[in-house]
Amino acid sequence: METPAPRAQSQEQLIGDLRLVIENAEELLKNTDHYTSVLYQNARAKLALALEAANEELARFEDAQLERMMAATRAANERFSDRTGEQRILRAFH
Repeated sequence: METPAPRAQSQEQLIGDLRLVIENAEELLKNTDHYTSVLYQNARAKLALALEAANEELARFEDAQLERMMAATRAANERFSDRTGEQRILRAFH
């Protein structure tokens, strides 16, 4: 069974990899806008659609990751009886 730390790390790596792919795809679209043949335009249109889907998926991954982090922080605040805002903030960054 996988422990939470490696899973979180692999999710962070997946998000980072997806960001990199999106950046490269956006750069490719920018650098090929001067090609006017139907073949290139069709390929660019397909890439633009895939890029849109990838951006939506990235947003979902990031939202889920943020929610997990917030839930973990709330649980730690309850477990350690953090009462003040300062205690809660410090716990969030540990």
